[in-house]
Amino acid sequence: MIWLAISPIIIPLSSAILLVLFRKSRSQQVLSLIGAGVFFVHTVLLLIDISRSGMEVVRIGNWPAPYGITLVIDLFSAIMITVTGFIGLNIALYALSDIDRERSRFGFHPLMHVLLMGVCGAFMTGDLFNLYVWFEVMLMSSFVLMALGGERTQIEGAVKYVSLNFIASVIFLTAIGIIYGKTGSLNMADLALKIGGNESGPMVKSATMLLLGAFGIKAGIFPFFFWLPASYHTPPATVSALFAGLLTKVGVYAMIRIFTLVFAYEVTGLTKMLLIIISAFTMVTGVLGAAAQYEIRKILAFHIISQIGYMILGLALFTPLAMAAAIFYLVHHIIVKTNLFLIGGLIGHIKGSYDLKKIGGLYLTHPLLAVVFLIPALSLGGIPPLSGFFAKFTIIKAALNVESYLIVFVALAVSVLTLYSMTKIWAEAFWNTGPEVQPAGRAMPILMLIPIILLAAATIGIGFFPDTLLQYSHRAAEQLFDRGAYIRNVLGVY
Repeated sequence: MIWLAISPIIIPLSSAILLVLFRKSRSQQVLSLIGAGVFFVHTVLLLIDISRSGMEVVRIGNWPAPYGITLVIDLFSAIMITVTGFIGLNIALYALSDIDRERSRFGFHPLMHVLLMGVCGAFMTGDLFNLYVWFEVMLMSSFVLMALGGERTQIEGAVKYVSLNFIASVIFLTAIGIIYGKTGSLNMADLALKIGGNESGPMVKSATMLLLGAFGIKAGIFPFFFWLPASYHTPPATVSALFAGLLTKVGVYAMIRIFTLVFAYEVTGLTKMLLIIISAFTMVTGVLGAAAQYEIRKILAFHIISQIGYMILGLALFTPLAMAAAIFYLVHHIIVKTNLFLIGGLIGHIKGSYDLKKIGGLYLTHPLLAVVFLIPALSLGGIPPLSGFFAKFTIIKAALNVESYLIVFVALAVSVLTLYSMTKIWAEAFWNTGPEVQPAGRAMPILMLIPIILLAAATIGIGFFPDTLLQYSHRAAEQLFDRGAYIRNVLGVY
């Protein structure tokens, strides 16, 4: 159904317009929550429809591909859109208590929905230029969200964030120019046909490396990650959690989509080895950065980098099992990382600080918060039977199947260090009594706790019943490797 297929763009856009009209109304927060709820329901319906009926192709204005704008929703896209809807709903709920009236008045809520629209647009687009456009929609809205409030640290973080992402956009545009100049097309299905198996051509090599650099910056891979820990700790927890859950994953999604469809023949030899090396260094540098920090948000920001390495490893191994593991890992990490940032924000709200050396005793004063922190923390470390265990188990199994033993050792070692970082937060913030003199702390708002519990429940649900997500991930991976089906659905030929 076309209306359902375009709903991930139309609903957030409509919500944003409505929220602009009601910008000064006290009902704005409720309208934002309702919009996020409607958006999530439609994403679930879309996933069910795509799962049953197969890939959906929408040709805007009835212009045939590759000439017009084409939206393509396969199972991979639908999974990512659905988890985006789930995160959007929880963020909107958390924002009811976390976002002050001043930030609401200056546009937080419409900007949040514009960002959700940009994320879904990137997951749905069928051509490279519109992928660039959706990246820019995300960049503009996220930059304003990060700077909203005008605090010095926010402005510094926002400048670093937008500067590096601007460089990525320039690189992306350069790659687009090269590809269009050589092929006369930017439709991804058409490019898959025209480039085909010409893996040795200089155009393919140059475009591959440029796109790897552009998407790598946006995903936060080694060595382009330094903007992320310098900026993600500066805005309010609601904004940080939204960014941590979704933005870098769009970069990972773009890499998977491009390298499985357009440049599938390039993921061999030197390029394959390069991706494996990048994944290893991304894992190691991220986890070492986290281990060295004592500020909760910075620890969590470095762990975004570390966990991205596992997803890139799934792409690098380039087998159906590895790709299914990468998709499973994406869903798991979006939920867990969003939750950890929300918990970090709640700790900051209660204690007035994010410095582990200045807080403590939360286990005694807020035992429920201690429990819901342990769930995503242990999941991030890969402890069974939580979602992170199955994500890491599947990707390590895929690496063992192709006898990549060294990267398996790296992945396991990084998992241990991840657990160390999480136990450091537990020991300092929850278990230790903290400094002798510390503020009594503020009450824990129930509207900030509810989304944390919902996300923790999702982590437990995936962990105890992993088969459903694994089956969806395997089916999505099979579709990614079936380039012919994608091309036939978009162009009608192969």
